[in-house]
Amino acid sequence: MARKSKKASETQKRGAAAENVMGLRAEVLEQPITETLETNYMPYAMSVIVSRAIPEIDGFKPSHRKLLYTMYKMGLLSGARTKSANIVGQTMRLNPHGDAAIYETMVRLTRGCEALNVPFVDSKGSFGKVYSRDMAYAASRYTEAKLAPICAELFGDIDKDTVDFVDNYDGTMKEPTLLPTAFPNVLVSANTGIAVGMASQICGFNLAEVCETAINYIRDPECDLMATLPAPDFPTGGEIVMDTEAMREIYRTGRGSFKVRSRWRYDAKANIIEVYEIPYTATVEAIMDKVAELVKAGKCKEIADMRDETDLGGLKLAIDLKRGADPEKLMAKLFKLTPLMDSFACNFNILIAGTPRVMGVGEILGEWVSWRTECVKRRIYFDLRRKKEKLHLLKGLAKILLDIDKAIAIIRNTERESDVVPNLMEGFGIDKVQAEYVAEIKLRNINREYILKRTGETEALEAEIAGLEDTLASRRKIQNVIVGELRRIIKQYPSPRKSGIVFADELPDEPEDEGAPDYPVNVFVSREGYLKKITPQSLRMSSEQKYKEGDGPMTQFEGTNRGEILVFTDRQQVYKARLADFEDTRASQLGTYLASKLNMDSGEAVKAVLYAGDYSGEALLCFANGKAARLPLSVYETKTNRKKLVNAYSDKSPLVKVMPLAGDVECAAISTEGRALIFNTALLAPKASKSTQGVGVMTLKPRYSLADVRPLADTGIKNLARYRVRSLPAAGALLKDEDRGEKQLDMLEE
Repeated sequence: MARKSKKASETQKRGAAAENVMGLRAEVLEQPITETLETNYMPYAMSVIVSRAIPEIDGFKPSHRKLLYTMYKMGLLSGARTKSANIVGQTMRLNPHGDAAIYETMVRLTRGCEALNVPFVDSKGSFGKVYSRDMAYAASRYTEAKLAPICAELFGDIDKDTVDFVDNYDGTMKEPTLLPTAFPNVLVSANTGIAVGMASQICGFNLAEVCETAINYIRDPECDLMATLPAPDFPTGGEIVMDTEAMREIYRTGRGSFKVRSRWRYDAKANIIEVYEIPYTATVEAIMDKVAELVKAGKCKEIADMRDETDLGGLKLAIDLKRGADPEKLMAKLFKLTPLMDSFACNFNILIAGTPRVMGVGEILGEWVSWRTECVKRRIYFDLRRKKEKLHLLKGLAKILLDIDKAIAIIRNTERESDVVPNLMEGFGIDKVQAEYVAEIKLRNINREYILKRTGETEALEAEIAGLEDTLASRRKIQNVIVGELRRIIKQYPSPRKSGIVFADELPDEPEDEGAPDYPVNVFVSREGYLKKITPQSLRMSSEQKYKEGDGPMTQFEGTNRGEILVFTDRQQVYKARLADFEDTRASQLGTYLASKLNMDSGEAVKAVLYAGDYSGEALLCFANGKAARLPLSVYETKTNRKKLVNAYSDKSPLVKVMPLAGDVECAAISTEGRALIFNTALLAPKASKSTQGVGVMTLKPRYSLADVRPLADTGIKNLARYRVRSLPAAGALLKDEDRGEKQLDMLEE
């Protein structure tokens, strides 16, 4: 028993000593959540962000960089292709991940995959296609690869101390932290990465256009980027549906989205539509599946058959039409209902000095120019140092020229080898480096011709050194070096644009969905942006509305199934949509989330929803600064298929309320101070510009703002004479408790 007690005691002691090690004893280890996040979550999150998912200013992730540098060290820039398996095996010296992950990285960089505008790997064999979900690439033992010629612009200066080198994961060799790309590859190559808590989505641009834009930016940082960089460019082609204002916003902020649609042609003889280019984000299989679903549901009765006829000649999707089908109307329908037209969401998140930053195109170019300037300076410093070292040696050699026989005699008469260099230093007044250089000259080179030829380089070296020092001292000359490299790249690597550009304003209206019936509907919108479209019959059966916890009603109106709505958001944007695009729901359902349905920007919130009808009415827009704008709905009517209007109202003050106006009505305005003001909308003159700031309605004291505006009939305010005004702006009067109706109380609570 004594022995058992002793063992138990020892076990307890060991357990106590290892109290932070889980699994050694049957008890729960309590730990604050903050400590758990710091010790377990944060290191992993930072590793994913900094070392895996987010590209850096050279346009590469670590996995790309390790692979390309390995291929460079293997001599694959100028040599013949080698088996991909060999490349993968060599890359594992830098990348500790498995061979499958490395090979997948390589596949995306290849010419055969067509994932990049400028492929960096010259491939041979089957590497799949970026536009195919099911077209698998061949195993690494069957394919071959080498570096593409443009990789010379990635590694041209890498041996001249242009970038820093660090130890690999096991400390056996060195690898570069960045590649000294001579062009803004970060904009040229499309890149996608999902980290922890953040992501990156960079669209590709045309190489020549990016280089030309970089040149213009170097000359004038305030230049118009879109003059030389009109739109993104994708290796899969397609057509960019251009909304100039939205694209400028993407260029400015690095966030936003744009649409890309397929290219097609109609073969009248065979009555076939041939799709030969599709959006970068779409796949052949996804398009085929969606079209098949529509045909099965009876929504595309014009289609007789659809086939994938892709071959070595390129992509081709053949759509057989039924007799009498209109190809233009059919493609307009397919663009709307299938991935034949898809959106590309931009999120230009890039690591700058280890810190992720979302930047616009101009800011990215600025960071690249600064970084490339530093690379060029380091290269010049390297060349300058080498030339100065050579000049120093030649100056020592010039002194030998004065008396070659003396140098020979010194070396010949020196008894010990270790004394040769000191004796030469003493005999000719040269330093140790110069003496070592002289002592290593071959016997056959100790002649006047050789020495004169070497020392004759002195003047040329001195001129080169002076030129390099002059370049280092001049910011303009360093910029000229970068510009010269960019112009050479434009000339040496022709890159015709692959994606066309069509302007959204010039596209015809989407055809009416003849299959969509027209019937009366009741529309309910919640404060969190959920829309319900309910038929009158369904509403009579059950009128009790269901909302998410914390949500409630925002607005409701009557309309028709084919009518259009205008969705106002807090980003000065208006989205247009047809009610026919929303499914009929019941009062007991939550409805459709507008942010997802309309592809709204991240964090964008719905402020108001109006029924447009025939766009004959008006809208009253009220702002927090006490101003209001009376606009005809016709300012939001477009003759094209634009579904997103940017700069749809003034950005001078937050939007508080949007009201439909069928005529002049009396409205009540309430401030956060508790003041009320009753005015007639006839006092507000209609404005024809969406961006109007409006006119003053309510004069507000500092720290107070407009809280709400409603038709007077919806407020229940009593003693109207106290609050009614005949001219604007006005301060209003403090709302007395006895003048508050139940509706007014609700109004203030909301």
